Amino acid sequence: MNLLQALVPRIPKRFLLFVAAMVWTFAGGMLLFRGLMLFRGSEHYWLRLIISITGGFLFYRFLFSRISKKHTTRIRGLSHERPCLFSFFNIKSYILMSIMITAGITLRKSGIIPQDYLSVLYVTMGIPLFISAFRFYFAGAVYRDPELLHEGSEQNA
Repeated sequence: MNLLQALVPRIPKRFLLFVAAMVWTFAGGMLLFRGLMLFRGSEHYWLRLIISITGGFLFYRFLFSRISKKHTTRIRGLSHERPCLFSFFNIKSYILMSIMITAGITLRKSGIIPQDYLSVLYVTMGIPLFISAFRFYFAGAVYRDPELLHEGSEQNA
């Protein structure tokens, strides 16, 4: 094993699923919090909230549920039992996440989209991220380490 390999932070797959869950919870929670803070005192509060909740559940149903399922399946299928701490995303997802964060900050700082509409976008995107996090929590809770299962069957034999 070379020095670079030794320095890679590795964790069991079960914990990697929980790390992914925490990242998605943080991202979804941050967007929800920021969006709801912008809602305060805005005109048509309830209409914006209903639109955001409806849009958020639709985004979850038709996009984020598939994305989170793909990532949990990918994590469980990783070849190493102790993958890198940062492998909860693949490279494509890191690039997409970077683009989305940059776009969100740019939209907020530039004022291109009024804050009232941006708040709807934040809440709409925060909801599916937050819901998707629970798929990772569940996958981590039910994950069984194949090495431990194998050791247990050898002891019973």
